[in-house]
Amino acid sequence: MATALARSDSPRDAVARGPKRLCFTPAKPIITAPRVKKLIIQMPCLNEEGTLAVALKALPRTVPGIDVVEWLIINDGSTDRTIEVARECGVDHIVDLRTHHGLARGFMAGLDAGLRAGADIIVNTDADNQYNADDIPKLIEPILRGEAEIVVGGRPIGEVEHFSPLKKMLQKLGSWVVRAASGTNVADAPSGFRAMSRKAALQLNVFSEYTYTLETIIQAGQKNMAIVSVPIRTNGYLRPSRLMKSMRAYIQRSILTILRIFITYKPLRFFLWLGTLPFAAGVALGVRWLWLYNEDPTRARTPSLILAAILILIGVQLWSMGVVADIIAVNRKLLEDIQQRVKRVEYGRSES
Repeated sequence: MATALARSDSPRDAVARGPKRLCFTPAKPIITAPRVKKLIIQMPCLNEEGTLAVALKALPRTVPGIDVVEWLIINDGSTDRTIEVARECGVDHIVDLRTHHGLARGFMAGLDAGLRAGADIIVNTDADNQYNADDIPKLIEPILRGEAEIVVGGRPIGEVEHFSPLKKMLQKLGSWVVRAASGTNVADAPSGFRAMSRKAALQLNVFSEYTYTLETIIQAGQKNMAIVSVPIRTNGYLRPSRLMKSMRAYIQRSILTILRIFITYKPLRFFLWLGTLPFAAGVALGVRWLWLYNEDPTRARTPSLILAAILILIGVQLWSMGVVADIIAVNRKLLEDIQQRVKRVEYGRSES
């Protein structure tokens, strides 16, 4: 018993000795190398043997604020020497689609390949050397400063000599419509000269098979991405546009693209406005029928009453479609969120 008491420490003995001192060995600082910033410049190509070498020769290999610059082309079913010319010019990545899929599909294939290659910023330009490649540093500057996720190069439409007056007017009108539909302030919506961050590239989905230019801007605006426009320069005319085969077809496809994207991202608003027209017309006819019936009850005016009922029913049905489409849009947003998470895992690192 005495031995046990001798080994134990009383509170008085502990106070006499003072508090125990704890010694910490400072940990070595963890030094992480700064992540390399990579820029990939992509070009969708369809039989560009004659102009591709000129366009590639103008591309930069060094850009301020960027550590690595790589080139990527998307061969959209070319039947000439496009791929051979690309290899001879030192292109780093070639995406061969084998058959023709269209400009929009080629653009998305390029984004996918660029993300897989570890791009932090992707610049899209045309293989016809339409855009001045010296403006690429200006194009990516808002992204490097953290001010934007997408930057669209605005051409001086009024100064482009090979644009007809009608085309200039339609380009400006189309850009105004896209600005209204997207809530953005992009000066030149049809411009294919644009830069996007990795984060933006992960979020973009193009449904159209025709073109990506209008759809991506409207989509970015509806998703509240930061998108800006910067003025750029253009080069001389090398070949006619393959996208705009006729002015009428281009206008029709552009209108359909804008409507489709607006319905996809704002279905409730679209169907509410669409249903209001027949509903209002039906109510007006109903009021007119009541007024005429009070004036002369002997005449039934059944056709007017039937038409009013049909128009009111059409309006209500369109509103109902809007509610259903809005519920479906919620599911689409959830699926897009899942898609982004899958892409982050698939591409190997975060977009930040």
